[in-house]
Amino acid sequence: MTFARSVQWASAAALAIVAAASGESRALFVDVAAKAGLTGVSFCGSDTNKKYILESIGNGVALIDYNNDGLLDAFFVTASRLEGFANGQTPTHRLYRNRGDGSFADVTRQAGLDGSGWGQGVCAGDYDNDGYTDLLVTYYGGNRLYRNSPEGRFQEVATQAGLPRTMRWSTGCAFVDYDRDGRLDLFIANYIVFDKAAIPLPGTSPNCKWKGVDVLCGPMGLPGETNQLFHNEGNGRFREVSESSGIAAVKDRYSLSVTPLDFDRDGWTDIYVAVDSKASILYRNNRNGTFTDVAVEAGAAYREDGREQAGMGSAAGDMDGDGHLDIVKTNFIDDTPNIYRNLGDGAFEDMVHSSGAGRNTMFMGWGTVFFDFDNDRRPDIFMVNGHVYPELEARLPDQPYRQRSILYRNVDGKRFEDVSAQGGPAVLARHAGRGLAAGDFDNDGFVDLFLNNMNEPPSLLRNSGAAAAGTANFLSLRLVGVKSNRSAIGARVTVSAGGRSQVQEVRSGSSFLSQSDLRLHFGLGPATAADRIEIQWPYAGSRDVIGGVKAGQFLTVVEGRGIVEP
Repeated sequence: MTFARSVQWASAAALAIVAAASGESRALFVDVAAKAGLTGVSFCGSDTNKKYILESIGNGVALIDYNNDGLLDAFFVTASRLEGFANGQTPTHRLYRNRGDGSFADVTRQAGLDGSGWGQGVCAGDYDNDGYTDLLVTYYGGNRLYRNSPEGRFQEVATQAGLPRTMRWSTGCAFVDYDRDGRLDLFIANYIVFDKAAIPLPGTSPNCKWKGVDVLCGPMGLPGETNQLFHNEGNGRFREVSESSGIAAVKDRYSLSVTPLDFDRDGWTDIYVAVDSKASILYRNNRNGTFTDVAVEAGAAYREDGREQAGMGSAAGDMDGDGHLDIVKTNFIDDTPNIYRNLGDGAFEDMVHSSGAGRNTMFMGWGTVFFDFDNDRRPDIFMVNGHVYPELEARLPDQPYRQRSILYRNVDGKRFEDVSAQGGPAVLARHAGRGLAAGDFDNDGFVDLFLNNMNEPPSLLRNSGAAAAGTANFLSLRLVGVKSNRSAIGARVTVSAGGRSQVQEVRSGSSFLSQSDLRLHFGLGPATAADRIEIQWPYAGSRDVIGGVKAGQFLTVVEGRGIVEP
């Protein structure tokens, strides 16, 4: 009933011993990107003088098993530069195939993913239910839908699939089965109506200055956008339902990251959107094909004092183990992030100050994830940071362009401790960070982090489990839908072990323009087995219950069949 791929998936305990012997135990995380072969640069405008806001957003990263070999591969999005590149030097997105030995091979061209242009975000899901994970890449320009195939090659099919190739600035995205019909629909966030010819230059208006320095203009003062929803018609095509669904009723917003979650536990996927400089959005699924923005009344639109914030990244997780999904959101510098605790009655409270996560206001936040880095059964938080104004550093030394990341350890479900220093040089290294995705790339039972840095190679923060003084007790679950969508996106999983329960959902998108591993990782703490695994599948509330599952395994669970061999 269970399996362990001993060749590719060495035991976490053995790898922890090796890490300790090699000296990795001196830090919780070690940046192994260069050693692993992740060397491609993601470009986004100038890195010394940014004239337009288009140059400031950066790019996402996606972790997918594109060839179904049980190993997590990595896809990095790139944008461009306004002045362009010389012939033959135009940057492209990068797909790296996981070799299974700690290294990656660049397979971008043979996989058909060598697209260029002003790419922004990425999300993943098997939209045609053929068993191979597809990608949607958002753009300033026409978005691109890459259909995966058994041959390991992607075909760009946006036009054939009915997705418009209009000149629009799209950012975050997510595949969601909002009507629970077993097919993945598509949500796309849009940022600004950007017309370079109409954008004022730095210093020419109050919205083009910051701390007395002339900087790029926006987003305030520029026209906001509306978001889009596309219904999957089941024949390889999508139909836009933005107006009829109520998604487009929320207008003039600067939308960035997209985090689907069932916040009210009614079995229907809702959608949270972090919005820059205006009220964030919480689209409640009305269960009839329509959505209503309830962010203000739910307490998830503003900060504690009711002020608008410049929301960037977002993530959802059950930080206190009460079965309700909470939300973390990163914001602009000189402000706190948000730690929205789900009260279980349709409302949230921002507990950023009481949690201890409100002290770090000197950072500009982007990608963020809930992940259990030490397998103690409590989801911790990681945040990627980096300024948007490189010009400031010369005049204001306390405003560095490149900034370190933040690692918060979940102490007791209510308080977070900044353990960035213990995280080691990899966490404290300064980058113009943007995209962030979490996943166990070496299958050692500890979750690793992939960062897409602006105008430099990425970072791969390998989780050194021995240093974390963590436990090798974990379960990793790959869900396969049958009546539900094949990716099982929207499935809700509750794992009970040692008297404590944890809840997670299979999710497309989230963080900042990025896609984390679709597998669900559960740390089990001292428990050597899960007493009970309950899966609520997205299709019509289908449910599976599995009991007595030994820790330390990577399992595939098929809807209606339970655990299967790979």
